[in-house]
Amino acid sequence: MIEVRRAAERFTTRTDWLDSRHCFSFGPHYDAANTHHGLLLVSNDDVVRAGSGFRTHPHRDMEIVTWVLDGELRHEDTLGNRDVIYPGLAQRMSAGTGIWHSELCPRGGTDVRFVQMWVRPDTERADPSYEQLDVAAELARGGLHAIASGRGHDAAISIRQRDAVLWAGRLRAHETVTGPDNRHVHLYVARGTAALDGAGDLGEGDSVRLVAAGAPRLTAGEDGAEVLLWETA
Repeated sequence: MIEVRRAAERFTTRTDWLDSRHCFSFGPHYDAANTHHGLLLVSNDDVVRAGSGFRTHPHRDMEIVTWVLDGELRHEDTLGNRDVIYPGLAQRMSAGTGIWHSELCPRGGTDVRFVQMWVRPDTERADPSYEQLDVAAELARGGLHAIASGRGHDAAISIRQRDAVLWAGRLRAHETVTGPDNRHVHLYVARGTAALDGAGDLGEGDSVRLVAAGAPRLTAGEDGAEVLLWETA
């Protein structure tokens, strides 16, 4: 199965400080037929206004990966981590038995845009933990690179889910890559345009859900593309 979901079809949350677009049911938006794809439960494309953001709130038993596209995001949590996430820095928070954190866009800066993704862990009630890693050099080489993995990939942050890997690519104009071959694959076009075998042309914000679809080829458009692909067994 190859199913295209267009950007305009996504659930949308808008407030005076947030513009959030959800690939799956989230918060007040619920569709029983659209709650996940494989082990991927959440994929939100958020724009947060400068000087605002998500105040301190809790999570439990979830692998949360954050990928910034523009601007900076300030992270603080109850483990004592205080970091700034920027484009090219992969961040993972394993909520485990429970963690509180905040995500704020620094006052006086520019708005921040980021994609946040949640995956179900393979082990519940573990100790919470945090990791970040700058992977910009790997992405600059072209192609797809594992940036979050439960399988021990080099140059990837680790997640507590042995059946999941997040691949990212900053593809040059007309660059072609081969997607991962797994039971469930979720492709998100975060920036630019691309064409996927079996799905056709894709624009920014479009996603594709693949089930046992092999390893189709993905080709970036004239201005290139930044893409995120989850594979889960």
